[in-house]
Amino acid sequence: MTKAKTRKKPVSSREAVRIKQRRRGWLTFVRMCRYGINSFSRNAWLTVAATAVMSITLLIVFMTMSARQILLDTASNISKQADMSIYLKGDTPEKEINAIKSRIAKLDNVVGVKYVSAEEARDQQAKQYEDDPEALEAIKESSNEMSATLRVSVEDLNNQKSLENFIKTDKLYKKYKDPRQEPSFSGDRQQALKTVGDWVHLASIGGSIATVVFVVISSLVVFNTIRMAIFNRKDEIQMMKLIGAERSFIRGPFIVEAVMYGFIAAIIATIAGYSLLFFVREPMTRYGIPAEGLLSSLTMYVGLVLLAMIVIGAFIGVVSSWIATRKYLKL
Repeated sequence: MTKAKTRKKPVSSREAVRIKQRRRGWLTFVRMCRYGINSFSRNAWLTVAATAVMSITLLIVFMTMSARQILLDTASNISKQADMSIYLKGDTPEKEINAIKSRIAKLDNVVGVKYVSAEEARDQQAKQYEDDPEALEAIKESSNEMSATLRVSVEDLNNQKSLENFIKTDKLYKKYKDPRQEPSFSGDRQQALKTVGDWVHLASIGGSIATVVFVVISSLVVFNTIRMAIFNRKDEIQMMKLIGAERSFIRGPFIVEAVMYGFIAAIIATIAGYSLLFFVREPMTRYGIPAEGLLSSLTMYVGLVLLAMIVIGAFIGVVSSWIATRKYLKL
């Protein structure tokens, strides 16, 4: 008994044409990449200049974003440490204090509420003046006048609406509030937060300006590099036109060359940026600047960071080369 021979289904002429076109397209793409890489290594000095300028551009982008995040983390830490002091009468019953504390804790933007009794406030004040007998005696005599304090930690110091509404409308709080002192933020911490916020704003503006300037410079360098490459390969391009080469095939190697600039510059800038951040980590930690969170995130997502840098570099290169080839390649 003989086995039936399996016959291959004949390929239609249309399908054969599509397969041939796909193979031709792939072969054309491979050739464009090869020509682009070869052109990348031809003009050594222009290649080094374009890659160096683009590396500086990407490094500035990297450091600007890193500095902005560190400043934001600093502002967040100060915001968590700052608090709003709400003063109650020193003889307020513990039941009512717990009720007021619970109501405040449920408000929007409130992170936590800490209660400091009148006795604790008196002891803290006494410690501050333990070297001054007269002031210490005055504190002891006025101990009954000390206020109980609720220290409210908030997520965003600029958002006080819920607390202000509570102070104005809550009847239980109004009954036991200390009429001698109005609720207020700690002045030093609020000023520190405002200073950091100003630095964040200035750093964002300055970093954005520097980034735009170097992106423009980098684009011009890549543009001029591609223009020089076009002029150097003028005879070769003319020959390709005569034999009927497509526009995409002639333009493609120049775009590949520009992408190579961005690719290599992204690797250099990423390595330099990580090295610089790890180098300054210890000094920043010594001065209380929260850099560990950023470094941990960057270490965890190093692949995504590198990919983002490559995309930015490739985008700059592609746009610059596309403009240059459109202007100087008479296709």
